[in-house]
Order: sequence, then structure tokens, then C-alpha cells
Amino acid sequence: MPIKLPSDLPAYRTLQNEGVMVMPEDKAVHQDIRPMRIGLLNLMPKKIQTETQFARLLGATPLQVELTLMRMTDHQPRNTSSEHIDSFYETFSEVAESGRKFDGMIITGAPVEQLDYEEVTYWDELAQVFDWTQDHVHSIFGVCWGAMAMINHFHGIDKHPLKKKAFGCFRHQNMAPASPYLQGFADDFVVPVSRWTEMRQDEIDRGEGLITLLGSDEVGPCLVQDPNHRALYIFNHLEYDSDTLKQEYDRDVAAGQDIEVPRNYYPDDDPTRPPLNRWRSHAHLLYGNWISELYLTTPFDITEIGVSSTDLRI
Repeated sequence: MPIKLPSDLPAYRTLQNEGVMVMPEDKAVHQDIRPMRIGLLNLMPKKIQTETQFARLLGATPLQVELTLMRMTDHQPRNTSSEHIDSFYETFSEVAESGRKFDGMIITGAPVEQLDYEEVTYWDELAQVFDWTQDHVHSIFGVCWGAMAMINHFHGIDKHPLKKKAFGCFRHQNMAPASPYLQGFADDFVVPVSRWTEMRQDEIDRGEGLITLLGSDEVGPCLVQDPNHRALYIFNHLEYDSDTLKQEYDRDVAAGQDIEVPRNYYPDDDPTRPPLNRWRSHAHLLYGNWISELYLTTPFDITEIGVSSTDLRI
């Protein structure tokens, strides 16, 4: 089944050209099936790039996915045209006031990880989002800073600054092979990492009910399950395109910043050579497994999401 997107969204044409199944809204309404309703709270400055990355992964599953693009109410994006934002995005306040519920929601990272949480201009509203999800979303997927913010809000676990940026492709271990979210995963594989802060395993181990699914000896925990809040937290970037780390590296070099070549990314660590994507298959597995778990556990009547007697824990 395809992912349902507006036909004039830039991601629609990009994914169509890649062979990803996409469907315009007018055709989707003729299918006799309840789609999985997924919200994407996009906190990244490059909105179109991030939309496409996640739509690509969600559109590769065998279920129809209806994607709603969301943004913070009082935070005006600077790196994406107002025309694009006005055409395709809803503010959180608009979504909340509508009373809609979602099978799943992804909360992306944001380039604010070196700030204290309370210094982020939209922190108070984001905390409201986290609380709202507990009654309106069956499963929440936090990514990078979004995951750090969620685990801090729900468990009080803080991020810690690194002496230098964790940047590159690092080997990770499958720590819970029986987890339904890791079906098809290898025992050892690489994951793109790009962050100035870290989460610490010993602190996560003390969190109530938290289960670490993926981790690295070099860059720490990667994927954590939080059954009590029906949440997954991933601190790294399986959704990245092949050239996303290259774009970040080239940007920092052009700005004259002291940045190391991303580790284990370019062949022979030579930035003049095209990088190799060695994580794509695991990205599709993870998000496909997440969508599968949504389908198996979410109430068929979407209005029952958040009702304790029927809302299954995942």
C-alpha cells in the first residue's frame, strides 16, 4: 500500500521517481481501508528534506499511511518558504483543537541540543505536546533531540555535552533480538550519528520500564523502548539520506569550523569520494516494524486511542 500525500508536496514527486508507492488524496478515499494515521512534528530547519526522509520510510510498508505534517504554533521556520509551510503544515494548536487522534507520531530532532531544554523558545509548548500524546497518540517515536527531550520530560534523564561532536557511521549492536521492532536486524551494523550531546546507559538503566534495544560501545545507547508511555527513543539518524552527513560536513568546512571528517562514512575516509549508504536496509526495517506494530496493536476505532481499557501497550 502507498503513503498518502498531497500531489503538490515536493516529497510526492521525489518518492514517485524513486519507485516508492505514493497516492494522491483523491484516490486514497476510494480505498476501503482505514489508513494508519501518522503525525510528523517536524522541528528540523530543512523541512522538505526531513519530510521526504520520513515519508520514504513510511511509504515502503505494506499499509496505507496518512501523513499529517505538524509544526510548533509560535515558532516560525526560517529555512523553508512560508508558502510551503502554509500549504502543507498545521500547527500543534490547530491539531489539538480538532480533537484528532493518531496511530503514531514522529517527533524529529532539532538543532538546539547544546541549549538547556528550558532555553528552547518552544519548550513549554513541546512539553504540552508530550502530555497530549498520551491521550491522542497510540505510539510516539522521538528522534535525536526529540528523543532526548521526550525521555527528559517523562523520566527526568538528562543529556550530557560531548567534548567533540559524535559524527559519522558507528557500529551498533542488536541488544534485544526478540523485540518486534528489530525483526530482520543483523547482530551488528552501522548507524549515522551527528550530535554534540549523549545519553548515558547507566542513567537509562535506572529509568522505570526503559528497555535499550540498540547500543554502541563508542557512542552509547541508540534505541530505547518506553512501554509505559508507548514510546520509542532513537538518538541517532537511520532516516538520513546517503549524502546528509556530507552536506553537514561541507557546510561546516565552508563556514571555517573545526570539524573532523565523519568517521567510517567516506570510502577510506576520503571526503573527495562519494559516501556509501550502509544503513538503508535497517532504516526500512525499523520503521516498517514500527508501522507493523501499530497495525497489530492500535484500536480499529481510532477514537478509542488513549482509553485505558482498549489502548493496548506496545
